[in-house]
Amino acid sequence: MNRWVVTIALGVSICFGQTPRMPDGHPDLQGTYDLATLTPLERPAGAKAALTPEEAAKLEHDAAAARERGDQSIKADRTAPPKGGDGSVGAAGNVGGYNTGWLDPGSSYTIVNGEKRSSIVVDPPNGRVPPMIPAAVQRMVRMLSRPTSDAAETRDPGLEPAGSYDDPERRPLGERCLLGFASTSGPPALPDYFYNNLHQIVQTRDSVMILTEMVHDARIVRMNAQHLPKTIRRWMGDSVGHWEGDTLVVDTTNFNDKTRFRGATEDLHVIERFSRVDAKTLLYRFTIEDPATWSRPWTGEYTWPATSEPIYEYACHEANYALGDVLRGARQREADEAAKR
Repeated sequence: MNRWVVTIALGVSICFGQTPRMPDGHPDLQGTYDLATLTPLERPAGAKAALTPEEAAKLEHDAAAARERGDQSIKADRTAPPKGGDGSVGAAGNVGGYNTGWLDPGSSYTIVNGEKRSSIVVDPPNGRVPPMIPAAVQRMVRMLSRPTSDAAETRDPGLEPAGSYDDPERRPLGERCLLGFASTSGPPALPDYFYNNLHQIVQTRDSVMILTEMVHDARIVRMNAQHLPKTIRRWMGDSVGHWEGDTLVVDTTNFNDKTRFRGATEDLHVIERFSRVDAKTLLYRFTIEDPATWSRPWTGEYTWPATSEPIYEYACHEANYALGDVLRGARQREADEAAKR
């Protein structure tokens, strides 16, 4: 078959059987990608690095069946949930939160080098995040009530140590629409196992933009640039990029003291690598370094499949009266306590 060259928008030429390239000759990584996956960040105990086809098929079938059960209609005359929920993990703890119809955690395991991976972490070889050093564990205890980029909802007010319901500025950053849940905005950019899984890459010679559907975060990678002075700190750090062959390498430093990915310090250093596997797939690989937090660097990787689905607006706080009610409830509690004196 002849290898016809097809010219498409933005002047990008795609030669049949070859990597799509931009006018500057570098690979074209642009597109919208769906990061939803059943592959967890860390490998379950006893699992091997790669699932067998039979294991993956069973797990994916079970996930689909659980989703189908969760999507069944609920009784309109059901009783009220127990105070504090039924202990279920996550936002759907039987307190009137999301049912599975709202959620999109993925339906299949990520495929890398033809293998269905059991974890995103690939180094250490056990597929687990390395242990924190003792000083980091102590820091985490002290910082328990501080908001982080990957925080979940936590303790009720009045409990010790103070919980994130005791102060509106302690509510998780994703809930406050400051940063996407579960490090989906990155770096590193991880699946949120929740919803709004899409990411879009827009690429020019001088910069690369990575848009996250969740909380509409937009990272700007400055190509072939120097890092900003350490006095300038950003929510998603300062990302600079360069090409190593056909791989886009993004180096990020200068995080602020609020994001704290998995308890990291503001000296967190993330190196990401984006490379095209085929016309519809990117391989995303990242390495985490923070000697003040973990006993060693660690690395993960998973694929980003392209999608034709549209990115939707994330109208995070539109018609949200919950936080106002939290504040009104706190004021009422204060008034009730004052009346008892």
